[in-house]
Amino acid sequence: MSGTTAHQGLVRPRPQRRRGRGRTYSATVRALGPIALLVLWWAASATGVLTPDVLASPGEVLRAVGELWGNGQLPDALTTSLTRSGLGLLIGLAAGLVLGITTGFTRLGDELLDSSIQTLRTIPFLSLVPLFMVWFGINETAKILLIAVATTFPMYVSTSSGVRNTDPKLVEAMRSFGMGRFALVREVVLPGALPSLLAGLRLSMTLSVIALIAAEEINATAGIGYLMSQAQSYARTDILAVCILVYGLLGLTADMVVRLLERVLMPWRTTQGATR
Repeated sequence: MSGTTAHQGLVRPRPQRRRGRGRTYSATVRALGPIALLVLWWAASATGVLTPDVLASPGEVLRAVGELWGNGQLPDALTTSLTRSGLGLLIGLAAGLVLGITTGFTRLGDELLDSSIQTLRTIPFLSLVPLFMVWFGINETAKILLIAVATTFPMYVSTSSGVRNTDPKLVEAMRSFGMGRFALVREVVLPGALPSLLAGLRLSMTLSVIALIAAEEINATAGIGYLMSQAQSYARTDILAVCILVYGLLGLTADMVVRLLERVLMPWRTTQGATR
């Protein structure tokens, strides 16, 4: 039997080409879940399964948004809450980044600081609320520092892990060329740890919203938390729903910001993910 006849039944393999999903398709799929929840909410309210004293209907919530926006309460509350969350997040990110680089890049920093930071990391930040009220009172300082503490540790863990995973041969090569320590961190270590840094940023931004909710329970006189406490006093489930949705949208916006940073700073990861 010749080689030609032996391979007559075989077909030359062709590499599979995966077509990337368009942005419109991806956005549509992402929107299906929220739309389904909204439809279920509307149907439950229309059929009486959800009564207004349990949860207001979507129409009532929209009217509450118009009411709060028209009298200026919602814009003022958003400004106050975003300022608290933003300041606390910036402090937490800066602290986590510096501590993570210190323990991840230097052996002395790791030996001196890591065990203490890991111990503090296991303490739930909510348990610090009474202590912060004793130390700082019920002013803005306690609220901002509580958010800062909550956002420090995710950034620290991600930064320290990313710095430690930097290729040691590359670091030694740059040192042999005379690159200083600070330049080495800026030009080699941080770019190599970028995926971990963005993961820490995502966790910290999400926790900043969670910590904001807890912080605004500390005798707040302004902000989304204050609106919630006022709505609770008057059993306004429509305003309560508005505040909960605002917190959810803040968390979603934070996640979208990190996704945008990933597209800009690491376009190769976006390309790889689009073909799956």
